Amino acid sequence: MSDHDKVFDGSIPKCYDTLMVPLIFAAYAEDTAQLVAASSPDTVLETAAGSGALTRALAPRLVLHARYVVTDLNVPMLNYAASRQPEDVRIEWREADALALPFDAASFDVVVCQFGAMFFPDRTQGFAQALRVMKPGGRFIFSVWDRIETNEFADEVTNAVATLFPDDPPRFLARTPHGYHDPARIREDLQRAGFTQIDIETRARTSVAASARDAAIAYCHGTPLRHALEARGAAALSLATDAATNAISARHGYGRVSGKIQAHIIVASSHRRNGVTG
Repeated sequence: MSDHDKVFDGSIPKCYDTLMVPLIFAAYAEDTAQLVAASSPDTVLETAAGSGALTRALAPRLVLHARYVVTDLNVPMLNYAASRQPEDVRIEWREADALALPFDAASFDVVVCQFGAMFFPDRTQGFAQALRVMKPGGRFIFSVWDRIETNEFADEVTNAVATLFPDDPPRFLARTPHGYHDPARIREDLQRAGFTQIDIETRARTSVAASARDAAIAYCHGTPLRHALEARGAAALSLATDAATNAISARHGYGRVSGKIQAHIIVASSHRRNGVTG
């Protein structure tokens, strides 16, 4: 993973939230919020919260006395998420590294992470931290994108941009958001972290944008792909956005566009707590 893959700063948080969230994240936020709220948890920890898509979907579903701690390592994204969230005394915003959570063991009924595990430098460590802070009987609920070929707009953008830079194609989307898609590997990492009960469900949804241009801007301007493009010259971002627009239009048309997206939703739990079986 490139260092730039984890940098969501400048204008990226707003573009990410206004374009990427409705394009690919909102539908899964509703799915995940329903899963979390189903057990009426009193305490919830969200890691890698990003711009708050899941937070906004989950908060209204939680019980009135709930404690909901929302964290992210990226302060600009966390600040943006807080600015978009209606005032809610149940929510605590904390800068936190999912690989070194600053919380006591057995503190939360549910730990949830929407499309953040792909960015963990050490996923097993991140999963072990989630297990450590979970109460007995708790659940770890998270999602990751399936391989890029099952996510049409992301694949088309990646291929279009690669034609502009054949000697050094920007591979952020394939490398990081869609780079952790193998269910067998995910299961193995969770088991290594101490989880014993693991359910992985693959869910396909439809991604919709007002135009091919909007979809292209979302991916090229609203993700760290932007950093890779800007590093290739002053005109690269504009050229890439045009190429992505043309690629999406060629397959999906010039008005409102829709394409397939696909992700894995994982629910994990364990009888092990803090390294002790019982």
